Amino acid sequence: MTLQERIAGVEERVARACAASGRDVADVKVIAVTKYVSLETVSAVLEAGLEDIAESRWQDAEPKWNALGHKGTWHFIGHLQTNKVKDVIGKFQYIHSLDRLSLARELHKKADAAGITVNVFLQVNISGEDTKFGLAPGDVPGFLHEIAGLHRIKVIGLMTMAPYEAEPEQTRPVFRGLRELRDKLNLLALTPEPIQELSMGMSNDFEVAIEEGATWVRLGTVLVGHEEGA
Repeated sequence: MTLQERIAGVEERVARACAASGRDVADVKVIAVTKYVSLETVSAVLEAGLEDIAESRWQDAEPKWNALGHKGTWHFIGHLQTNKVKDVIGKFQYIHSLDRLSLARELHKKADAAGITVNVFLQVNISGEDTKFGLAPGDVPGFLHEIAGLHRIKVIGLMTMAPYEAEPEQTRPVFRGLRELRDKLNLLALTPEPIQELSMGMSNDFEVAIEEGATWVRLGTVLVGHEEGA
């Protein structure tokens, strides 16, 4: 299947999921997860009109960003070590994986030195799996209180990863849980502006995520493919 065919297929599936849940397709943005494809494929993805690119490790992203960072919008979606903040700050417009105070402080410090504001998603471990990073849902209000003074960090959304399920419908409670948490947090008014964005849903389960309110879906294999050795 060609890249254009995969893009068309994803667009059709996004439209169907939006129609099923009474949502406007314009409210759902697709991020192309390019960590398993080559520089050449990333270039083709951008040329095809996909604006949003995601990587999860700086060492893999570096050659791609160096060649193509002037194009598109870049998202960092992986677990971010504090010693890698210096590499990604100012290059990735969105960080989807803020999950601890030490990382928040380092992001703020490096963003302040650069004179920029960084858009972040709080990573929340809705499923409670030991193998997943993220804040426990009950810890999020306190965490928002702790980072309130870090003015170079703008919390625009929440992110979660659902367990892989052979039947995607089984992921629905995880996605619904993230949406309900966002709505609860907004009622508490813990951020200067309401939290709008929900980064959730991947190749296996993005339609369910859209039905539950995803505003960003992170799509790798189903959209850009998978290349051995990339």
